[in-house]
Amino acid sequence: MDYIQNMRKLIGHETLFTVGCGVMIVQNDLLLLQHRSDEDSWCIPGGVMELGETFEETAKREALEETGLSVDQLELFGIYSGEDCYAEYRNGDQVYSVQVIFSAHSISGVLLQKGEESRKHRFFAPNNLPDNLNLRQKSFILDWARGAKLPVIR
Repeated sequence: MDYIQNMRKLIGHETLFTVGCGVMIVQNDLLLLQHRSDEDSWCIPGGVMELGETFEETAKREALEETGLSVDQLELFGIYSGEDCYAEYRNGDQVYSVQVIFSAHSISGVLLQKGEESRKHRFFAPNNLPDNLNLRQKSFILDWARGAKLPVIR
């Protein structure tokens, strides 16, 4: 994240525009969510695009880093923008991140339960999602649970 660190030196805590990519990992009609280690919320694997990466490369890299799983045959789930994409972190940094979300039904590897960014991982049914969904991801997780027609553009 050298780019973000360099930009923060220039703009301080002001709003930084980023592109985030995430993956809805679905197996047997269940969605894999991770319980974040930095906050008490559940979210899909994903993160910020690095300079020179494609959307798919970002999504695959983040899924592998956060879950230990390799994802293949990504399909565009949706592109999300708007008010829900603003965030302010505990240190005062502000960000606006457009989210490009994929779905993956083909995975390989061994699921890591605990990692640098997660406390644990768990598969959830659409009608049994946790109450404490990450606020910046809640809209696309709920779109999945409702069986939204794809791709979703907001």
